[in-house]
Amino acid sequence: MGRAILQGGDCRITSMADAPYLVALALVDKGGQRSLPLAGKSLSAAAAAAGDPGEDGRTLALELLLRLWQGSDEQSLRRAAGDPSLLLVELPLEVMSEQLPILKAQWIASGDTPAFLARLQAVVGRAWRITIARYEPLTFVPWP
Repeated sequence: MGRAILQGGDCRITSMADAPYLVALALVDKGGQRSLPLAGKSLSAAAAAAGDPGEDGRTLALELLLRLWQGSDEQSLRRAAGDPSLLLVELPLEVMSEQLPILKAQWIASGDTPAFLARLQAVVGRAWRITIARYEPLTFVPWP
């Protein structure tokens, strides 16, 4: 079922497939094996129009980081790509469901981080690195 979106006095019908999807992803080495866990959710039109991912992005980052932290009881954990190891990307649902799994599988198999990041950059709409400084809130830095 579609939904109506009012833009500049023009009403158009869109489907959920048209709504962007926000995905937090982490490129990590877990016990000597590459891993790329994800957390995601669809965005409302208002959230998609905002300058940064806001509270939705903070929630996804926290969820993903808690999952990683809990998994570190079993195996050691380290970033696999330096600063862009923790990213938040906005992409169409179709790309998220069809292309992201392929990119993920290729990176896990090959470990070619520069190629993965270049391919990811080619399919996302907007993207941010997630950073934090001592005594400061979480910050979204446009990526690349």
